Amino acid sequence: MSGNPTIQTMLNRKSIRRYTDQPVADEIIHAIVRAGQQAPFAAQLYSVLLSRKGHHAFGAPLLFTICVDAYKLARIMEKRHWQIVSNDLTLLVFGIQDAALMAENMVTAGESYGLGSCFLGAAPYIAEKIAKQYKLPPRVFPLVQLVMGYPAENPPPRPRYPLEFTLFEDTYPELTDEMVEQAMHQMDEGYLAQDYYRKAGYIIPLEGEREESFDYDNYSWTEHISRKWGQWHRSLDEILSQLEKRGYNISKNSEP
Repeated sequence: MSGNPTIQTMLNRKSIRRYTDQPVADEIIHAIVRAGQQAPFAAQLYSVLLSRKGHHAFGAPLLFTICVDAYKLARIMEKRHWQIVSNDLTLLVFGIQDAALMAENMVTAGESYGLGSCFLGAAPYIAEKIAKQYKLPPRVFPLVQLVMGYPAENPPPRPRYPLEFTLFEDTYPELTDEMVEQAMHQMDEGYLAQDYYRKAGYIIPLEGEREESFDYDNYSWTEHISRKWGQWHRSLDEILSQLEKRGYNISKNSEP
């Protein structure tokens, strides 16, 4: 794999959280988005918003917001004397695929130009705020944001699961305790070796009656991710509210 520059670029990819002040040329920005467009798609159910103004996360010069966009599809269908009757959940599923694939292509394209990037996953929960900022029409839903620029740091790539915990041929295997523990060990020891959470200065606080038993010497990825999905976003109300404000109604009784 080391002889394949595309694969090596992808394997070297990591989130960048410090950037230089060097601006990114328009032709590079256009090339990155154009490369994003060549990702596979269901119906090009996406749009990309760009901001070069203001203070973006980590001091990045560029902030992209990749959106699920059914508004453009509806406009095209109107010209063909059709209207959308597909349910909103189906549109969102395919739109999320389209937008996510485009976003990943943009990251890889940026890396090829020497740019770093970092995804910001909170966009769906501030969708209405983003919509007001960019004057979005209905049915355009911010899926993810992506800051990008020239790196002012060079961290190592972050650990990933063992391949045998990811690639299952023909049938999904029984996950033995040994397989799970091996995957956990690879993730946790990898992050501890990089001293990731100590450098970030961040441990997710415990909620409820659990007593804290971790510090920076043993707090690592599997505990971190368990605290995220074991404590946050219990209710659907917040995300459903953001979707509804953007014109997507997700219920068994909703009509297109």
